[in-house]
Amino acid sequence: MTKELNTLLTALYVLVNDHVVPPRTGRGRRPLLSDSELITLAVAQVLLRYPSERRWIRHIRSSAEWQVMFPYLPQQSGYHKRLKNVHPLLCTAILVLAACCPSWFDDVWIADATPVPCGMSRETVKRSDLAGWANYGYCAAHSRFYWGLKLYLVCTGDGMPIMWCLANPKLG
Repeated sequence: MTKELNTLLTALYVLVNDHVVPPRTGRGRRPLLSDSELITLAVAQVLLRYPSERRWIRHIRSSAEWQVMFPYLPQQSGYHKRLKNVHPLLCTAILVLAACCPSWFDDVWIADATPVPCGMSRETVKRSDLAGWANYGYCAAHSRFYWGLKLYLVCTGDGMPIMWCLANPKLG
């Protein structure tokens, strides 16, 4: 692990611990891995491009540098269960981090949309669970019709996402 990554994760842990995770109250054993540490690990997983939780846990368990920062590391199933439980805190952490950026308060926002094809055959359209949401739309960039959704993205001038939405492509 580099010094820059170590500094970034330490600053992220402090921000999450101070502004996102509420202080623990009440009785009971405290978890060996706090929610702030779990969110920090999840962000590090994304930054280091580990899409598989199993490989990520194997990587951090094999490294002495990670074990110094996080003395207790759960197994893959425990890590996954805890991540599912702190999903609202992850969303709050993303919002807090976005609000810390100077471009968050920028007056100029840019909107764009791109097609998200979900199926190519008529049989897929009939059997898909997306039948109530997806619809046929036209992609002018590819000069073709598609069946799926449209991803709308609103971001600031420097490219920071503000909001997004998956919608029916016929909405326009």
